Amino acid sequence: MLRTVNAQPTLWEALLPEMCLGMPAELEAVDRLLDDAAFFKLFRAHFHAVLGRPSVPIETYLRLMFLKYRYRLGFEPLCREVADSISWQRFCRIPLGVAVPHPTTLMKITTRCGPSAVEGLNEALLARAFGAKVLKTNRVRADTTVVPANVAYPTDSGLLAKGVAKMAKAVERLKAGGLAPRIATRDRTQLVRRHARSIGANLRRRTEEAKDEVMAINARMARIASEAVGEARQVAVNARRKLRQLGTAAPRRLEFVARDLDVTAEQVARIARQTRQRLAGQVPDGSSRLVSLHDADARPIRKGRLGKPVEFGYKAQVVDNEDGVVLDHAVFIGNPPDAPMLVPAVEAVSERAGEVPQAVTADRGYGESAVGDALSELGVQQVVLPTRGKPSAARRVIENEDAFQELVRWRTGSEGRISCLKRDFGWNRTLIDGLEGTKTWCGYGVFNHNLVKIVALASAR
Repeated sequence: MLRTVNAQPTLWEALLPEMCLGMPAELEAVDRLLDDAAFFKLFRAHFHAVLGRPSVPIETYLRLMFLKYRYRLGFEPLCREVADSISWQRFCRIPLGVAVPHPTTLMKITTRCGPSAVEGLNEALLARAFGAKVLKTNRVRADTTVVPANVAYPTDSGLLAKGVAKMAKAVERLKAGGLAPRIATRDRTQLVRRHARSIGANLRRRTEEAKDEVMAINARMARIASEAVGEARQVAVNARRKLRQLGTAAPRRLEFVARDLDVTAEQVARIARQTRQRLAGQVPDGSSRLVSLHDADARPIRKGRLGKPVEFGYKAQVVDNEDGVVLDHAVFIGNPPDAPMLVPAVEAVSERAGEVPQAVTADRGYGESAVGDALSELGVQQVVLPTRGKPSAARRVIENEDAFQELVRWRTGSEGRISCLKRDFGWNRTLIDGLEGTKTWCGYGVFNHNLVKIVALASAR
């Protein structure tokens, strides 16, 4: 059951001196901005109107999420700090003497409402800012970045070892529950882990014989994993059959384990195929390569950075204005080309603002003539997209003009905006798995970044 606002203040607040009841100026401004029913109604679709326990008040939840992203806190440190600060409790609309929400409660609301709620929050915030006439859209710039997934550096041997161990644990739980007792299985966890450790020992030798031995070990691990996958699938089939026979008496936790075993078996089979493909001298397709067992949507992305030539996660696009307010953002699986992303983003900005930007600029990755023509058709007066490759003589004349060069220099500020999102608002690593989770995580980062920017613009005005 949804609650939007909290209970009335307690008598404890009447006993506090006035100097204890104040808040920092930024929190006061954010508090006023968040005190809008438009932010609350976005969560109604995710809660029953009558049934269920009362939820954390949405006004409290939104303020807790602001503090979490603004001060780069985890859920547990956030709840500890709020419980220890009268100022933060007042900001979060938590009456004194009332317990702070539990960290797991905040996690569940975040994942339950998902990207649809946070997308609505961003739309409502930008609509309010446009209505207050504090946002500029005369010039916009776009850039892309990688949002790293919460995964360790993936190797075929490491993923195979983790997958075999995960399947063995699931099979053990199903058999302990009395399911698939006649299927003969073998726990290969120690075997694959011993092979994985031997790979590191051989690589330290740095000889051709050591490389050949590593490839042979990988081949053996792929074969062992395939055998484990076959047994795991048999156990899953028999377990599901028995659970269907039990009907409503079937333990829900074992149903979940059986489904998860099926998913893990398919993932390990994919990793084994990737390993054999690499051993055959072929490079697995990055758009479908599996790099994590718990985040199956993460992909390897090459952006050309010297320190990190390949990153593992999701590609994101950011469109901001002169004041640094993010007017549009999007998250994608894999590494799709930049150019097709720009026109939909400018269309979205135009729809929110009610007018087309006068100038649009982006880096050379967007530099396709079709993109420039499409933006001109939308009504953009100045499109500044450096051409890929060697420009023609006529194009060099255009790109050497002062107005073109000025916008090219201004465009580099989008890299600073992305750096701010990564450094201060959680974009350095998503802590929610999957594409939907990453959209949720990045959406809250943009929402709280824009809150800070918009209250500063409103205060200055």
